[in-house]
Amino acid sequence: MNSNKFIAMSNIYVANINRVLKSIKSDIMANFIWADQRNLTITSNKVISMLDLNTIDRYIKNVDVVDSEDVVAP
Repeated sequence: MNSNKFIAMSNIYVANINRVLKSIKSDIMANFIWADQRNLTITSNKVISMLDLNTIDRYIKNVDVVDSEDVVAP
């Protein structure tokens, strides 16, 4: 993962994550993204369900600066 590029565009990613969550009629909203060389942390307004987590996971795997093989959902 190119964490510098990811963080530089994190506001766009938060907006896009919220857009995809809204599309599945979720009441979860992403608030903040933090990344380092190997970890990505996304905070939300509530505890997320597996559906929300899977939705975020699919979105993150499709971001071009993230190697989809590196994404492991908690």
